[in-house]
Amino acid sequence: MKLAPEKIEQIEVDCLLDVIYQRLGYDFRDYSPDSLRRRLNFLVEQERVDSIAELIPRVIHDELFASRLINSLLVNVTDMFRDPAFYKSFVDNVFPILKTFSFFKVWSAGCSTGEEAFSLAILLHEHGLLERARIYATDLSPQVIRKAKEGLFSADKIEQYTQGYRQAGGQRELSDYFFSCYDCAKLEERIKKHITFACHNLVSDSVFTEVEVIICRNVLIYFDRSLKRKVVSLFTSGLHPGGVLCLGSQESLNGLYDDESYEPISVTNRIYKRTHSIAQVASIYH
Repeated sequence: MKLAPEKIEQIEVDCLLDVIYQRLGYDFRDYSPDSLRRRLNFLVEQERVDSIAELIPRVIHDELFASRLINSLLVNVTDMFRDPAFYKSFVDNVFPILKTFSFFKVWSAGCSTGEEAFSLAILLHEHGLLERARIYATDLSPQVIRKAKEGLFSADKIEQYTQGYRQAGGQRELSDYFFSCYDCAKLEERIKKHITFACHNLVSDSVFTEVEVIICRNVLIYFDRSLKRKVVSLFTSGLHPGGVLCLGSQESLNGLYDDESYEPISVTNRIYKRTHSIAQVASIYH
């Protein structure tokens, strides 16, 4: 019996993802199928091949292509103060909670090149909270983590980010936090020193520490439902009782957790407060 073209394509996708996992250690097998297929078909056009299957031997034998492939599958779209309403809500609703801690930890998961962590650190500084904070910013890609550690931006990027900074409630000039470095702007060390960048795989790695805040925005949208549940379980086990979980504007906890595990702080901005103890969470997910 002859297979339909879409069935053949799915077989090719499955084979490619297995090869990527076996050869490179990146597991995309539980990512959203539609999103993956769109990105792979775009790559087929870019590489001027006829099918997804033709990408498989190149993943095995061509390291430069394999690196390009991984970067195309890892969606690294980010800006400083992206979605200013979220940051404004975070300042208004979460900062009062953080002020009750003498020291607190924030996990920026899927941080890409660090803009989210930098934005948060600047706002924490302006509200007198940065000195008691440690921000852990993690991403799957070593390449973007290396870039994040540099804290370098073009001057026009800083101008572009200024409007979002002001809408987020910024109290100064965004340029005050950068110094000129040749034709670029570099984040000042007084801000950057409170951020630890590291590689972490949400699909396969475990929680590395308990934190008071987890921010993972616009990452879950690329996962299928089972992987979303797994990642939310990971976050829940690593979140301090009464801690805060923040998701992206197109993401939701609906159906991914027990109804009593979290309570919304801001439904519009997807900010949630964890209500269960670790023992209670364990009973929910296992």
